[in-house]
Amino acid sequence: MNHNDHVRLLQNGVPRPGGVWADLGAGEGAFTLALAELIGPVGTIYAVDRDGRARQSLEKTMRRLFPQITLHTIQADFTRPLSLPPLDGVVMANSLHFVANKGPVLQQVKGYLRKGDGRLENGRLLIVEYNSDQGNHWVPYPFSYQSWVKLAQQNGFSHTEQLATYPSRFLHEIYAAASW
Repeated sequence: MNHNDHVRLLQNGVPRPGGVWADLGAGEGAFTLALAELIGPVGTIYAVDRDGRARQSLEKTMRRLFPQITLHTIQADFTRPLSLPPLDGVVMANSLHFVANKGPVLQQVKGYLRKGDGRLENGRLLIVEYNSDQGNHWVPYPFSYQSWVKLAQQNGFSHTEQLATYPSRFLHEIYAAASW
């Protein structure tokens, strides 16, 4: 996959430029960079990852490619409570498949999302995941799109839609979905 593929997976889930977003499990930032392209220079991104070297690499790449974006990097475990402002959206790309018990994490994430007030819609969660319910050593707890629909609903997300798919050498296919 390349940058354009990452953008294509997320693009239908980002309703407009700008806003305050988080990428939980950002790593070196492949999907953070895609998000930066989609929200443009008026946006703010909080990139969260446990790996300090990945965080530094992301900061350097972001300054080079998207210097106008406001980027806050946080070295932390996204499964633990984070201090974040109300978010227009959260991206979790190939990160939630490392979590066995997803419910508590999804409840935290739901709490980070901005609540709609009639003028503004609720914040949304964008998931990028392997479309499989069978894991392996590198992807221990993946979840198919059908499983995600059920899991999202069980955790208080009232609407979920599939955004895009991409073929994968590993576990056949990757999908992107939006839930709010």
